[in-house]
Parts: sequence; structure tokens; C-alpha cells
Amino acid sequence: MGLFTSKEKQIENPIKDGVLGEFKLHELLNRGGMSEIWSATDMHHNHYALRMLNQNLRFDFTAKKRFLRGCEILSQVYDHEHIVQYYDHGKINGTLFLLMECVEGGNLKQLSHKGDPVLTQNLSETLIFIASALDHVHLQGFIHLDFKPENILMTRNGIVKLVDFDLSVPIQEKPFKTKKNPGTPFYMAPEQLLKQPIDRRVDIFSFGVTAYELTTQSKPFPGESPEEILKFQLNQSRYLATPRSINPSIPEGLEAIILKCLKQDPESRYPYMSVVLAELEKVLYLR
Repeated sequence: MGLFTSKEKQIENPIKDGVLGEFKLHELLNRGGMSEIWSATDMHHNHYALRMLNQNLRFDFTAKKRFLRGCEILSQVYDHEHIVQYYDHGKINGTLFLLMECVEGGNLKQLSHKGDPVLTQNLSETLIFIASALDHVHLQGFIHLDFKPENILMTRNGIVKLVDFDLSVPIQEKPFKTKKNPGTPFYMAPEQLLKQPIDRRVDIFSFGVTAYELTTQSKPFPGESPEEILKFQLNQSRYLATPRSINPSIPEGLEAIILKCLKQDPESRYPYMSVVLAELEKVLYLR
């Protein structure tokens, strides 16, 4: 017990007078179990979002590995207008950090719940934008594995940015099993919840859940536990309400796309996000 207490006392706050290394920290934008994100400026007054690993995880190898993986993958996929821009990552005063674009706005979950007019008035474009971002991630050779409204930010003028690549993994030639089963159950495909081999089509399922939620204000499989969510997924004919039965203003073509993304069998879903994107552009008259 004394050993752990001693170790805790050795962890010093790397922030001194609101400064971390060369960066001045202004406002805490978000705090989670793994990291904090601050609004920050450098000595040249350039504005960033600075994400840092929480101090209590400095000696947690798994957390450090996940944080660094997210940084490294973002550095390979950020060259897209709807993915948050990457600038740098490394270590300052013993603390891992990621320097990225500061997106002033909320995430799609927050904006959807409060009926934000920028989102509601630009929903068709938003679906196109996020499909385009996910397609780019796949084309760069990665599965996002945590695609959901909380990980999509929207600026005040309606530009969306996909974030958080900590769980992302490289695409492999054949479906593969992951050592762990990370993700958010509401947005996970049945094969993930069953711990079966996965491929990029799990992201297509997550896109379908996200699109369903944004257009209906409801979750397609609203279970209280992973087991209950899986039960709903495996009995779609009984439990899944069609999007138009909730929101009749949804175009029939868009409903068909969403439902195909949500198919239980990955072989029945779209094979690639590029196909989803092309179908969306056709149905929503943006092509």
C-alpha cells in the first residue's frame, strides 16, 4: 500500500502556470478517462487543440500504446477536409501529447440531441461528409473501429471533422480477430459483439447506426447491455423499426441505404464505403 502511495506522490503535474512546454493552455475542452483536450497557443500565437494523456496513466503501458497508436494513425489519414488536422505528437515533461486542429463546435451527439439548426438544416451534406471521411480512412488502409456521433465534430458553419483514432487498426487481407474487443456496443456490428473475425464492414455497420440515429433521433438497437443489443441485432425483423416509420420525411432511398448498412450478415452489407458514398450522393441529389 505504501509503495503505491509513494508512486502516486512522484507524479507531478506537467502544467506550470497554465503552460505545457512551449504551449499556453487556455480552456479545457474535453476530459475523459484517458486524456484531456485543451485549447492552446504556441509562442507564435497559432491556435491548436492539445490532447494529453491523463497523469494517472503515465505508467499504464496499454493506455500509452493506444494513445500513441491514435496519434500515428491520425498522422497518416488526416489529409482530408473532414478529418481533424494533425500537427505533431510526442512527449513534453514526460507527458504524451497530440497537437491537432482546434474545432470550435460540438459533436454530433450533442448537436442532434438539442436539435441544433446547423445540423438539422445540413443533414444530407453531413451524411455525405462523414461517409467521405470514413471512406478516406479505409482507402488509407485502416478501420476506425469507433465511428459514432460523439467522434464527429461540427463547426458553427457546418463543417464536420472525424476524430479519435485510438482504437483504429490496419485493414488486413482477410477478416481477423482482435485481441480485445474495444468500441461502443451501441455502434458495434454483430460480429464484433460475438467476437468473431472482422473487416472494414464493421465500420459500415457503425455508419448505418450513426445515420439511423441522426435521422430518427433514436437508436436502432436500444439495448441496456451488449447482450441485449446483440439480441436486437440478431432479430431485426422483429425489433428494428424502419427509419421512415419514425421519421416519414426520410427519403426512401436513404432508408434503403441505412438498412443495408445495418444488415446482420456482413456479406449482405455494402462491400466498401465508396459504394455507400456513391449511393448517398445519388439519393440525396448531391452528385
